[in-house]
Amino acid sequence: MVRLVLFDIDGTLIRSGGAGEQAFARVCVSEFGVANGTARLRFAGRTDPSIVREFFQQHEIEPSAENFRRFFDRYVFYLDHLLTQLDGCVLPGVQGMIGELAGWPQSPLLGLLTGNIRLGAQIKLGHYQLWDRFRMGAFGDDDEDRNQLAVIAREQGERILRRKLPGEDILVVGDTPRDIECARAIGARALAVATGNYPFADLSRHSPTWTVESLDQVKVTDVME
Repeated sequence: MVRLVLFDIDGTLIRSGGAGEQAFARVCVSEFGVANGTARLRFAGRTDPSIVREFFQQHEIEPSAENFRRFFDRYVFYLDHLLTQLDGCVLPGVQGMIGELAGWPQSPLLGLLTGNIRLGAQIKLGHYQLWDRFRMGAFGDDDEDRNQLAVIAREQGERILRRKLPGEDILVVGDTPRDIECARAIGARALAVATGNYPFADLSRHSPTWTVESLDQVKVTDVME
């Protein structure tokens, strides 16, 4: 039976209306003087620090700890502001699935596995009243390597639950091929949901354990046992 369920955020739990990418773009201009700084950046399934590092490389900006700090200090300010201005939402089936998991006999530990930095994740999910539904998480500022975040999340889960977690005891829920890859990195089950930028057929080609159009199609009894 699944003991740990790890959710991605953007495209899986919520749609922010583009707040994250717009916040990135504003930082590129206001802090580093680069207009259209996100034009050549890919966001889906990546960690925030890896995206910023690519921006620095493209524009020959030193990837120093100070420049990362400058970037993210301004990013979270813009993110908090933009979430109130843009038309985002909690995605279909999210509340129902979380509620069913919480009410399951021997309910699993619910956590986050996301490329967002921790404060960015908290701002996004706090805006949609979801942050408090999760007891733990691995975030982009824990490691730039998305697969290593899966290892970190598993280790956190093991400490909280005080037991070893083989892969079949873990479910990773996400909307990109990178989420499926994360699950595979720790031998976990993968539930791919086509509410992000990747359609059902594209996700299915990466052979997750299950693929659904949205989380309201999920039968918790199927994914938990």
